[in-house]
Amino acid sequence: MTGETDLSPARLRRARIAIAAVFCTHGAVTGSFATRIPWIQEHAQLSAGTLGLALAFPALGAAVAMPLAGRINHRFGARAALRGLLSLWTLSLILPSLAPNLAVLCFVLFVYGATAGMSDVAMNALGVETENRIGRSIMSSLHGMWSVGALLGSAAGTVAAHSGGDARLHHLLAALALTAAGLVAVRGVLDLHSAAEAQAPPHFALPPKSALLIGAMGFCAVFAEGASLDWSAVYLRDVLDTDAGLAAASTTAFALTMAVARLAGDRVVDRFGAVRTVRAGGVLATAGGLTVVAVHQPAAAMAGFGLIGLGIAVVVPLAFAAAARSGPAPAQAIAGVATITYTSGLIAPSAIGAVADATSLVMSFGLVTLLAFALVAGAAVLRQKPVTAGSARADRDEPADVRP
Repeated sequence: MTGETDLSPARLRRARIAIAAVFCTHGAVTGSFATRIPWIQEHAQLSAGTLGLALAFPALGAAVAMPLAGRINHRFGARAALRGLLSLWTLSLILPSLAPNLAVLCFVLFVYGATAGMSDVAMNALGVETENRIGRSIMSSLHGMWSVGALLGSAAGTVAAHSGGDARLHHLLAALALTAAGLVAVRGVLDLHSAAEAQAPPHFALPPKSALLIGAMGFCAVFAEGASLDWSAVYLRDVLDTDAGLAAASTTAFALTMAVARLAGDRVVDRFGAVRTVRAGGVLATAGGLTVVAVHQPAAAMAGFGLIGLGIAVVVPLAFAAAARSGPAPAQAIAGVATITYTSGLIAPSAIGAVADATSLVMSFGLVTLLAFALVAGAAVLRQKPVTAGSARADRDEPADVRP
């Protein structure tokens, strides 16, 4: 991509802060929505089963719409595309709490997921382009800022829920505030455009072959993440017979471990390279899974879940970065990897439940352990190839000396 000629260290620092703020804003929408799901369920008069059906629609919407992001990026440029798509995402937060029944909720969650997926592709594509120009890893910390935003949105939503606030008012105010924050943040990102001779990507396309193996690594990581987030508390309660407070704490601890590891992950990646970092992470996650499965003690299980979070934290950011450098159409490759990872997040909770029903929850986390080990075996596909002309790094598996 071409665009700004001012790539001074000061400008690149501002661009990095701006794209980090974009990731934080994106995550805050998710956190704000998640905390009010019980209110939405009650308002729409849904059973647990019908709520589960409705909650599949965001992933479906994202999977359908994400390929469009590359076309929008190509036509309008990275900054303008991100401005529009992020605003659509933040404003879509208003919709779910307005749904009076299952049918309407499924439709608005499809729209909600579509805007989430397109803005996700746009911000990750621009994040990789910013990383290229800075010359060192920033993708892990950007995803860490997404986790920080999700925690902040969850905290605000928890306060609103405990105060008995109407989710419609809460989400309206949150959407307006986050839209304003997003517009301010986008002003500072790099203003990049596709080269004049570049061919426009198709409106819809299957993930390119170059993205499939990379996406498989993201699939394993997101499956382990979704399983741990959704089932760790249930595991401690049902398998280890802990109280509800300690069980809930395991989920919070896992989320915090993921956020901290992502914020610190860039230094590790710059020091050891993507492949060695993911292999080491896969070893940690595998050890964590084995601990959960084999050592039936609450403290050991919480430590095991923490190791899983620590081990998988940087895989998805590195998968997006590797996808962007895997071919001539970065946004299309990122959309392909994102589609695969979103699919993993969609099926993980139900797959864990199905295995648990057929065998046991312990066996379910045996499956998670196998997928964690797959990160060790497949880490080489995340070896980042030489970047295109104009980028600051030639081989992202070697430590960089460039510092803005």
